[in-house]
Amino acid sequence: MEPILEQLFNGVSLASVLLLIALGLTFTFGQMGVINMAHGELIMVGAFTPYVLQTEVAMLAGSIGISFALSLPLSFLVAGLMGVLMERTIIRRMYGRPLDTLLVTFGISLLLQQGAKDIFGAPNVAVTAPSWLRGNWDTFGFTMPHSRLFIMVMAAVIVAAIWAFMSVLPAGRRMRAVMQNRDLASVSGLQTGKVDTLTFFIGSGLAGVAGVGIALIGSIGFRIGSNYIIDAFLVVIVGGIGKLRGAVVAALLLGLLNSYGEYWTSASIGKAIVFGFVILFLQFRPNGLVSFRTRGLTA
Repeated sequence: MEPILEQLFNGVSLASVLLLIALGLTFTFGQMGVINMAHGELIMVGAFTPYVLQTEVAMLAGSIGISFALSLPLSFLVAGLMGVLMERTIIRRMYGRPLDTLLVTFGISLLLQQGAKDIFGAPNVAVTAPSWLRGNWDTFGFTMPHSRLFIMVMAAVIVAAIWAFMSVLPAGRRMRAVMQNRDLASVSGLQTGKVDTLTFFIGSGLAGVAGVGIALIGSIGFRIGSNYIIDAFLVVIVGGIGKLRGAVVAALLLGLLNSYGEYWTSASIGKAIVFGFVILFLQFRPNGLVSFRTRGLTA
């Protein structure tokens, strides 16, 4: 029973990481239709934020806890502003042309990777976790690292905040209106350009926060974003494009499938099982777990 519970924890932990990296794409890809291949590099920017604070900012170098706490809002701001810069200068001219956005953002991702390599070097670096995240919680016969538990709590808090923003605040409702019918929202008086900028800012900022979480579970480097971008797209597509509830369920499903698949087979075969499941699943539900309800006319 202990190995089963341990893999359950590993699966939920992996699902939390997948959800964090996919939440930003839920906005930029799911709600705006932009295939942003530079999303992984925004994750990279967030991952390097606590490292820079710990190593380059003299007044924070000796205070790991404060630097890590500051890195959460700062990573959101820096990655969000980078996303706004991309949206304002390049992507805005390519709305409705997803293949063009794919090619252009892929080029941006290569530029950002090279820039990070020039600044931080090719070898991976490590972020020092605060003391309260370095321990383990031993229960049910297996160990649960505090860092993994923190990522799970952070994912839950962010999902709750996004739900409240989209459901309660006027800005969130305007965002949903533009997503569902851009033309109708425009003729109704909504400034769709400003809504697009806000959407891209939030989606990119969430990628930065995800990078901070990823920095807790391993070393980081200029290619860290490319290691997660495919998994992020899988979560968004399986969950239903633009659907927060679907992204949560899809992340949990893929995380558990990957964890138990690797436990019963191997890492490579476990990943192949996940891709095989996604291919088979989309044959029966091409719109994902959750899709928009539409009305049809019957003869």
